[in-house]
Amino acid sequence: MAPTESNVLTKFLLSPSPLPTIISLQKFTECFPKSQRTNSQIKILYRELQHIRSLDDDQVKHNIVQEVKKGERQRREVVRARNRAVWGDVDGVDGREMETEATTSGAGSNHPTSKPHTLSTILPAMEEARADIQAEIDALEVEARAILDDIRTTVGDLSDLRYGRFDQQVGSWGDLRGDVLEGLEGLEEVCRILNGQ
Repeated sequence: MAPTESNVLTKFLLSPSPLPTIISLQKFTECFPKSQRTNSQIKILYRELQHIRSLDDDQVKHNIVQEVKKGERQRREVVRARNRAVWGDVDGVDGREMETEATTSGAGSNHPTSKPHTLSTILPAMEEARADIQAEIDALEVEARAILDDIRTTVGDLSDLRYGRFDQQVGSWGDLRGDVLEGLEGLEEVCRILNGQ
């Protein structure tokens, strides 16, 4: 069986990771000058280093889990991109619909077919699909908030212009005209994006 990303990262980043595995208390004590080796603070320092090392290990384990999730998302994105490239969108017909039609009619046999789901495989697949959709929703919400902030800024700037509350130097009307036109063009662009044009 091929090693998974999680196995590779864990073996590379965490083994051997506990401090006693790397250096024992006795070896650690021997690193100090002979006159200080009996100092009780050495043992406390060793325990503190052991604790810090443990916290670092926990953080690395957490980062490995996050990296594996990121890799899975990237893999799903690649699969989606390949499906879009192969099936594309034709006159509003979703690529999945075309794939289903090709599978049921016997066409498209040169593409690998997936195994049908069983009860034990459908739940993880559905959870993965739910996670994908939630990630897309989150990304769209972030994008929508950014667009809304841009619109609010532009509308606020236009309101300031309407009521004469703009920050321009005296005699810079040429710059003001350009700024106003640029702001209006930005507003038009955002409106076009929102209207899907």
